[in-house]
Amino acid sequence: MKTIQVFILFILLLSANTFYSQSNTVTKEVQQETSKLKKAVDNKDESAQADSYYNIGETFFNNGNFPKSEEYFIKSKNIYEKLNDKPNIEKVSRKLAQSQEKQNKITPAISNYSRAAQVNFSKENRAINSNDATRLSTSSPELKAEVIQSNIDISRKKNEKGDLAAGYSQMADINIQQRNIPKAEENLNNAYQISKEQAAPQQALEINQKLTDFYVDNKKFDKAIEAKKKVLKEDFVKENTEEKVNQIQELADIYIKKNDPQEAVNLLKNAYAIAIEKGHTLEAQKSVQKLDSLYNVSENTEASMQLYRDFLGKLPILVSKDRSLVDNKILEDTEERISQLEKEKKLKDELIRKKNVFNYSLIGTLILLLGLIGFIFWTLKKVQIKNKKIALQSLRREMNPHFIFNSLNSVNQFIATNNELEANQYLTKFSKLMRGVMENSTEDFIPFQQELDLLQNYLALEKTRFADKFDYEIHVDEGLNMQSLQVPGMLVQPFLENAIWHGLRYRTEKGFLKLSFEKLDHHLKIIIEDNGIGIEESKKQKTQHQKTRQGRGMKNTLERIALLNDLYNRDIQCKITDKKNEPGVLVELSLKTVSSNK
Repeated sequence: MKTIQVFILFILLLSANTFYSQSNTVTKEVQQETSKLKKAVDNKDESAQADSYYNIGETFFNNGNFPKSEEYFIKSKNIYEKLNDKPNIEKVSRKLAQSQEKQNKITPAISNYSRAAQVNFSKENRAINSNDATRLSTSSPELKAEVIQSNIDISRKKNEKGDLAAGYSQMADINIQQRNIPKAEENLNNAYQISKEQAAPQQALEINQKLTDFYVDNKKFDKAIEAKKKVLKEDFVKENTEEKVNQIQELADIYIKKNDPQEAVNLLKNAYAIAIEKGHTLEAQKSVQKLDSLYNVSENTEASMQLYRDFLGKLPILVSKDRSLVDNKILEDTEERISQLEKEKKLKDELIRKKNVFNYSLIGTLILLLGLIGFIFWTLKKVQIKNKKIALQSLRREMNPHFIFNSLNSVNQFIATNNELEANQYLTKFSKLMRGVMENSTEDFIPFQQELDLLQNYLALEKTRFADKFDYEIHVDEGLNMQSLQVPGMLVQPFLENAIWHGLRYRTEKGFLKLSFEKLDHHLKIIIEDNGIGIEESKKQKTQHQKTRQGRGMKNTLERIALLNDLYNRDIQCKITDKKNEPGVLVELSLKTVSSNK
């Protein structure tokens, strides 16, 4: 018989590890939050993910499963910290600290109470969390009582009944430590009444158990029994048969400590009957074990064997009716789903990270490549511009060779005819012109006044050489700013030279050359007009040698115009035509006006 009993006990103890029950409400709430969590993960809504973790943690906390609540509160807090969501950081840090305190994890609880105080969503919240951190970290009962009382006052003011009940319960611990039994009893009763009123069953049950333990420790068994019978009449116990069985078993334990085993046996039989009827396997097994212990004390072996036979006979039906086993499986699957969601999220995050690394690397490479191409184009552009400027400088420095040659021939002729005065005057004007040209040879643009002076000197020279061939006139628009206006140096000179050497000097009578500068909107218009023999007649009179030389001065000038337009976008336009109704050539130049910044 003893062997059979041991075997049965082995089966029951083995089964007890499996029959860990959870409320059906807990399972449903966790399932609902898991659905929300999946949606939040799919939408990459981290705030909603943190909210779901918090709600799951609170569900476990309210059901007394503090290790699980701690697990989910930590997940929630990590996300809130990442988002720097201070109100929620405070909320979850406090709840996490309470969960850790319930498990007697004092050091991390102090840390989380301090963190909740640090983010301080409000002055009162900062004080409450700071007081709780002090309460756990100090060994002084007086200081503990001071900070607990402060929290009670704040909670009463804010009408936070959950924190108020907790405060009274904590104050009772100090009263017990100080051996102030009446005050401890008063505070525990206050705590129980408040938690019951605010519909917090788990807190009310914990405080009731604390109160009954207090009475038992002080040998006040009748008061302990009265307190336990009182809680059995509460709706939150009567409506929850699983909890009702637990409370009856605890009442039986009080009778055992009171040395009233018969009443304990009656209560345990009642608990066993309810557990069998409602399908609470774990609670039925606990009742069986407690009854067996009492039967052993009274040496009632027959009653013990009969109890085990009854339990084994009803066990298959009991297990089939036990909803907690199904709920546990659902809850286990739900938590597995949460774990799978987290793994999928980590995998997605890792894939996104690797994709981002690849994309950023590719973008970086493209940017580097584009930068290199841009640098090459920029360098080529700079080289091209530099080459154009060199070409422009080379063209600018080129004076028409036959102008210099003819000028020197004129000097030679003046000397040969013993006309030293004319020779000296001519050389003076020529050297002045050459000096002006050389001084401006490094600049692409010079002030209009300097250009005008150079052209006046040039025409004076040519007038000295061909005194009987032409007269000239220079007209300047009064609206032109002589100093600030910038123009290309010696751009007009080759056109004047052509007019004199290929048109006016072949006239039989004295001709006339007119040079005009006019302001037209944002352009400078330059008109060179002569009454020489004209372009077509000049071509006919050219010698074979002149034809082969192809007018280098005019060609250089047109090349200069093209380069200036390309480099500076000055929109220089040039038009050369024979006059229609009279002999001579009309040259029209125009360019955009640009003022000097000097």
